Amino acid sequence: MENEYFVGWGTLALINAALAQGKNRTGLNWFLLSLLLGPLATLILLFVGKRG
Repeated sequence: MENEYFVGWGTLALINAALAQGKNRTGLNWFLLSLLLGPLATLILLFVGKRG
């Protein structure tokens, strides 16, 4: 059961990295941040604006 959490957390981090790149932000930084913060990083990323 614990392995499922790691897979889900890693998948969420990859999704956040892709989301960040779509907003012209560094995907690697957001991937690493997502590994630490998880769903909280997703919420932060949804509310930050697109870099122009």
